[in-house]
Amino acid sequence: MKKSSCFILLLALSLLFLNTAAARAEMVAVNRNNVSMLSKPDKKGKVLWRLDQGFPLKVQKRSGKWLNVRDFEGASGWVHTSVAGKQGHMIVKKKTINLRSRPHTRSNIVAKASYGVVFKTLEKKKGWVKVRQGSVTGWVNDDLLWGF
Repeated sequence: MKKSSCFILLLALSLLFLNTAAARAEMVAVNRNNVSMLSKPDKKGKVLWRLDQGFPLKVQKRSGKWLNVRDFEGASGWVHTSVAGKQGHMIVKKKTINLRSRPHTRSNIVAKASYGVVFKTLEKKKGWVKVRQGSVTGWVNDDLLWGF
C-alpha cells in the first residue's frame, strides 16, 4: 500500500474513533439532594444552581476531583466528583409527555409527566426508555427525554 493511501486510511480511522468517543460522552447523575453547581472548581465558587438527586449531567471536562458539567438546558458549572453517580437518570425535555404500559405509541397511557421531571432509567429498548419515579413506572420515547 502506498504511503498516501496508508495516511488517508489512518486519518479516516482516527476521525471515526473521535466521533465515536464524542458520541459516548460521559454522563453522571447527582447522587443526593441540594447539591450546588458552582461557578468554579472550588468550594468557594458562586452557587449557580441547586440540584436534587437523580438530576442528569453531561461531563464536559475534569479538573482534579471536580467535573465541569452541562445540564439539559445548556447551563454549565462545576460539581465535585463525590456528588456524581453512575446510576442512569432521564429528565423530561418536552412540555408534557405520556408514560406508556409498553414501548409503543398505541399502548395504554399509565401517567403523564411535565418538563423537568426526573426519572430513574430502568431499561432501554429500540428508541424507548423504561423509567420510574416513586411508584410510577412506564415507557417513554427517548426523543422526549435527556440523560442516560
